[in-house]
Amino acid sequence: QVQLVESGGGLVQAGGSLKLSCTASGRTLSTYGMGWFRQAPRKEREFVAAINGDGGSTSYADSVKGRFTISRDNAKSTVYLQMNSLKPEDTAVYYCAASKSRYTMVVEPTTIGSWGQGTQVTVSS
Repeated sequence: QVQLVESGGGLVQAGGSLKLSCTASGRTLSTYGMGWFRQAPRKEREFVAAINGDGGSTSYADSVKGRFTISRDNAKSTVYLQMNSLKPEDTAVYYCAASKSRYTMVVEPTTIGSWGQGTQVTVSS
């Protein structure tokens, strides 16, 4: 079982930037998809971004395209989410996720084998 630990959340003004990190341990993840989901108060958890094992393929929710960038460094077992031009509606707890199977993109919750504990992102207007 893989353990995921997120960091980098915080409070930022609208228009600002944050970079989230997620470090994995317990298993080599270079062939597993990784991604980010978020959950705002009183809302369902939603997909944000995903990346395949070698970093060559990415996918984004329409709401973050052009503003967020997902990347990974397999040598460090770490996946990143660079968030620019942040908006108040981006406020949520952000969760890192790893796929349950190799060569799988984590664009749906059913594909996820492990979750991180979450990190809070708050964007003030």
